[in-house]
Amino acid sequence: MLKVDPINPGKEVIDEAVEVLREGGLVAFPTETVYGLGADSLNKDAVKRIYGVKGRPPDNPLILHISDLSELEMVARDVPPSIYELASKVWPGPVTFVLRKSDSVLPEVTAGLPTVAVRCPAHPVALALIKGLGRPIAAPSANLSGRPSPTTADHVIKDLLGRIEMILDGGDTFFGVESTIINLTTDPPVLLRPGPVGVEDLEKLANLRILVPAFAKGLEEAGIALSPGMKYRHYSPQTTLILVEIGQCLTQTAYLKYVKSLINEYIEKNFKVAVICSRETCPDYEKTVTLEIGSRNNLYEVAKNLFKKLREIDELRVDVAISESFEERGVGLAIMNRLRKASSKIISCVPTPTPTSSPP
Repeated sequence: MLKVDPINPGKEVIDEAVEVLREGGLVAFPTETVYGLGADSLNKDAVKRIYGVKGRPPDNPLILHISDLSELEMVARDVPPSIYELASKVWPGPVTFVLRKSDSVLPEVTAGLPTVAVRCPAHPVALALIKGLGRPIAAPSANLSGRPSPTTADHVIKDLLGRIEMILDGGDTFFGVESTIINLTTDPPVLLRPGPVGVEDLEKLANLRILVPAFAKGLEEAGIALSPGMKYRHYSPQTTLILVEIGQCLTQTAYLKYVKSLINEYIEKNFKVAVICSRETCPDYEKTVTLEIGSRNNLYEVAKNLFKKLREIDELRVDVAISESFEERGVGLAIMNRLRKASSKIISCVPTPTPTSSPP
């Protein structure tokens, strides 16, 4: 493991990491979203190792990372000018586009599909690696498949130590959730995975409507995975996690009362309980272990802390964890997508009716 300055990565460290990639090794590196597990995208054996190291299903494609918009034509074909215009507004940044792949892209990268997921990351270390290698890097998140994505090098160590050649420690990632993924091969475009850039913002930038299917909300699995995050359970702690949706609770007060009653049910059964809660509500949970995730008034703070808190659940050695839900606006949709996929069980809040007096 090598320390690297996240703003001004040293040439010696980058050169060493690039050499590992050229020799077919795997390098975990920071991006602005989460840590990625990188391989030379033109090395078939290295790309296949990613699947083996992570225990990743073979039909779950990888994302290609480029360092400049001009490199898009290396990996995609038939890209209309409108997409170049949109990409120029959001790249470098946490947005991935699914496009028709070029012939140079290995089928191992795309899980045999005719499309490719590609983005240009907004992180100096990631960009320096891609530029040093001189070709795109194939990279999913640097964790064991199904586990919460890594937002620190320590998370990578816990999952992949001894399985890969190098880890570049660039400190905490900025956003804490993976990139927004949009399928641009359909009309209208379709959200495949919500991320830091909200659908509402992308619609304004592109002046078009983007469909948001149920699987993008984490409510079901997609039949075919055109990109990461569409199928399979993800982000899960080993501890049972119960997500409480606001459901029919019309007020935050009623919702909080319902969550507390659920916690009390488990405590009465001698369960040790943890709760993932907002800064505003954590003081209300007196009988349990609280994991403050951030303010409801700053959903980017919640997103940044999400995977860290999901990993902390297992360290607490509790019997069950309960998570509050959050408003599905902007990055909030990404938060709820991840929580739904991470949960063992989802409960919709249905308040107990208040008893009324019998009429005379």
